[in-house]
Amino acid sequence: MKGGKKLENKTDKELYQEFLQGNKESFDKIVLMYKNQIIYFIQKYVRDINTAEDLAQDVFVYLLIKRENYKFEYSLKTYLYTIAKSKALNYIKRERKIIELNESHVEDIDKLEEEILRNERITNLNNTIKTLKPEYQNILYLIDIEGFSYKETAHILKKTDTNIKVLIHRARKALEKNVKKEAYKYERW
Repeated sequence: MKGGKKLENKTDKELYQEFLQGNKESFDKIVLMYKNQIIYFIQKYVRDINTAEDLAQDVFVYLLIKRENYKFEYSLKTYLYTIAKSKALNYIKRERKIIELNESHVEDIDKLEEEILRNERITNLNNTIKTLKPEYQNILYLIDIEGFSYKETAHILKKTDTNIKVLIHRARKALEKNVKKEAYKYERW
């Protein structure tokens, strides 16, 4: 692949510009860069990996079909997460009753995921984060794991910068409290 190395060194905005000019390889690179992150983010909302994968595909189809909608005001990553959140929330609105009926199925998937990750160091932290309110989970994921700025996070979650600062502070305090509680539980063993 002749242009492969050149694609690896480009920013997502540069890749998107090339995609707008007809370079399909650039679009494929964008998908590869963000697909797994988008799936993980959507799964936090819908609690089902298969649905998250389908909705992530919808995000990229939207990007492909509505290519001129991206205005370069925010990073492409922020734009993709904004679309992903919208797709997830729309899905939840349409499928609320089905999700409630399938709650036990989702719990089985979570148990399988925990079993796979058990041997990794990060499992305990992930499990502790899962005990937090969904709003705290999302903000910790966006800021501390994905590295979004407060401004980008505010845009994705449709909140003010001040709301984001307060929310991340509270989320981190709640996480600290739960981590200490989990550590105490293991100390008693």
